[in-house]
Amino acid sequence: MTSKRDYYEVLGVPRNASADQIKDTYRKLAMQYHPDRNKSPGAEEKFKEISEAYAVLSDSEKRRQYDTLGHAGFDQRYTQEDIFRGADFESIFRDLGGGFGSSDIFSFLFGRGNVEERPTRGQDLGYDLEITLEEAARGVEKEIEVPRTEKCDICNGTGAAPGTWPKTCSKCGGVGQVQRIQKNGFAMFMQVTPCPDCRGRGKIIDSPCKECRGTGLRRKKRRITIKVPLGIDDGFQLRLRGQGETPPGGGDPGDLYALIHIAPHRQFRRNGDDLLYNLTIGFPQAALGTEMLIPTLEGNVKAKIPAGTQPQQIIKLKGKGMPRLRGYGKGDLLIRVNMAVPENLTNRQKSLLEELAKELGQNIR
Repeated sequence: MTSKRDYYEVLGVPRNASADQIKDTYRKLAMQYHPDRNKSPGAEEKFKEISEAYAVLSDSEKRRQYDTLGHAGFDQRYTQEDIFRGADFESIFRDLGGGFGSSDIFSFLFGRGNVEERPTRGQDLGYDLEITLEEAARGVEKEIEVPRTEKCDICNGTGAAPGTWPKTCSKCGGVGQVQRIQKNGFAMFMQVTPCPDCRGRGKIIDSPCKECRGTGLRRKKRRITIKVPLGIDDGFQLRLRGQGETPPGGGDPGDLYALIHIAPHRQFRRNGDDLLYNLTIGFPQAALGTEMLIPTLEGNVKAKIPAGTQPQQIIKLKGKGMPRLRGYGKGDLLIRVNMAVPENLTNRQKSLLEELAKELGQNIR
């Protein structure tokens, strides 16, 4: 499934389409392009394309992430297997009356007509990674230690003792799965379940490896380097392909998802690509204007405070914020001006302020 067309365009529905509207539209398109009904060239690929779009848009969480991130960001977070996992095809294919039930749709959509070719994939792992705002601004490499299941290096993942080999399961013929076909009127549904004799592995082990006890797997702590791109924001998730759990019996490892947390900063508060800095000045400085040193992530810079600056006024330092994660340039540094009112005044200071109040026509009594 290589198409990157917009999912809403694929189904022909508006971006605000309801869940029922999406399901009804997919049902009509599936009836039109179902391989048992449509033998024309391109129908099978069209059927796969609309099925992928339905799998995403019918899931509220996947749809929200797709709407937010677009294809590029969404594809970073989900494999093709992840996209179809949990999607409800059963009721739709029951209505169609074709030869595909939901338990076999996974194999068909990935072009694997035989259960022997059905993939085994390890579990994904999650890791919470905290970095500083400065590290987010310049990018950083972090080495982490992750406990995970890996292939046993004594038996090389076979599960059999060194010098021996697993033998093919006679019940499933080495497939690891058994099929059961059920007819319902004109419809035919296929159910695929793990083989009970070999527990889905396709192999029987007479002499298990003592190190892994026949599982072919060992629990290890692995040091992994995560490259954090500059400009990354809090809550962003980085995907490291193949760094997750190794599945039993071989197959592709899962992925590792690193969830980024940015530690609170003592001077700045982040808002997207902009940084907010609170500056406190006195009334004379605000009234007459001044020039002050302002901290940035790259060191102090001079900023002009215009005469007549009001409390809570924002002064912008362009290009002094965070690097943009996708694109060029940087955000801005927003200086929010706060006013400091002195609490303990000398007699002379009081006299000067009273004189200023008279000049301004303000009653202080």
